[in-house]
Amino acid sequence: MQATKRYYAFKPLNVGRILVWGLFALLLLVSPRVFTSGLSITMLSQMGIAIIACLSYNMLLGQGGMLSFGHAVYTGLGSYMAIHALNAAGAGTWAIPVSLVPLVGGVAGMGFAALLGYVTTRKSGTTFAMITLGMAELVFAMSLMFSEFFGGEAGVSANRVVGQPFFGITFAPAVQVYYLIAAYTFVAVAAMFAFTGTPLGRMLNAVRDNPERVEFIGYNPQRIRYTAFIIAGFFAGISGGLAALNFEIVTAEVVGASRSGAYLLFTFLGGATFFFGPILGAVLMVLAFVLLSEFTKAWLLYLGLIFLFMVMYAPGGIASLIMMNLRVAKFGKLGRLWVSYLGLAGTALVALAGAGAMVEMVYHQQLNAALGPELRFLGATLNATSLNSWFGSLLVLVTGVALFELVRRQFSRDWSEIQEEIEKETQRRDAL
Repeated sequence: MQATKRYYAFKPLNVGRILVWGLFALLLLVSPRVFTSGLSITMLSQMGIAIIACLSYNMLLGQGGMLSFGHAVYTGLGSYMAIHALNAAGAGTWAIPVSLVPLVGGVAGMGFAALLGYVTTRKSGTTFAMITLGMAELVFAMSLMFSEFFGGEAGVSANRVVGQPFFGITFAPAVQVYYLIAAYTFVAVAAMFAFTGTPLGRMLNAVRDNPERVEFIGYNPQRIRYTAFIIAGFFAGISGGLAALNFEIVTAEVVGASRSGAYLLFTFLGGATFFFGPILGAVLMVLAFVLLSEFTKAWLLYLGLIFLFMVMYAPGGIASLIMMNLRVAKFGKLGRLWVSYLGLAGTALVALAGAGAMVEMVYHQQLNAALGPELRFLGATLNATSLNSWFGSLLVLVTGVALFELVRRQFSRDWSEIQEEIEKETQRRDAL
């Protein structure tokens, strides 16, 4: 009998993917060397925490089609368990390294997701969303009632400098905490990306698109949703544990509806249909909460308006806009649009300047009337009680909107022509 020979074939290396992940790791490593101020280090740490939280939320929203209004429950409870573990380590009752405290939050988030998710994932669609909202309100009410665990309105505080230094690492400097967060961020992002390619991740997409067909071929959609819910709770808990280490205090606000709404808002703005969309949304969330809130008291109004326009004109989020333009660039036609993009950006800024001036005058009259009628906005002095300031702002707004509409119509015609050309080119290539 002739022995059969075995041949092994190896897939070629995905150079593009290796390059992307290498750049991501390099960005995490060099960012604190480029942005060295205390504020920058704090913002970078918060971005890492937010990236894990938004990606874990997108595991439900983007991959599973589960609109949750209570994701902060699992990040928040993970924070509480992590900070209690940190206090136990400081008291000597529990020997756990500080670097592993976020895993305590992850296990806690997974446990609470297994407990509460068994109820919430039994339904889907609007019913699921309403149940998660009820769970969120329930946990928030409990956070104010059981002060022994939640610390009441003052919250629970801790000291992250625990035990003997390990190779000089005490986690007292903010930059050391950042690198711990960066390590967890890279591993968590890689793990969640790997999840999208697993059979469970693919079936989760199928449950999102057509749960009846999934059930017809022999799978239980509720069990798939429940399993994904538990996994998302684990990563959400890790995010909460990292936040507890970073801030060294946890208050009831971390399980509030506003935190859950922020995850929903910025995951959608970043682009829930693409894996890197929530990463963009997380960066925008930190920039909005830390920087935009310092520039104006009306920052929540601006965020609401941005969300409104994104829903109307770009429901796929920023990631979808990037991918559409990359497709145009792939066919070498992006150069025909740069003039239109400059026109859209310029006219939009003019319209925003007019609208912003009116908004700031309204807020000034309501909140800072005792300081006098004058205020500074974009280098100009406005008078909140003067008709000249109001009419001038209105004129700028109307002019910007009119010019924007003219440029937008021309852009729409150019965009349609380019898409038709790309479609014809694609059909020509397919025919070869």
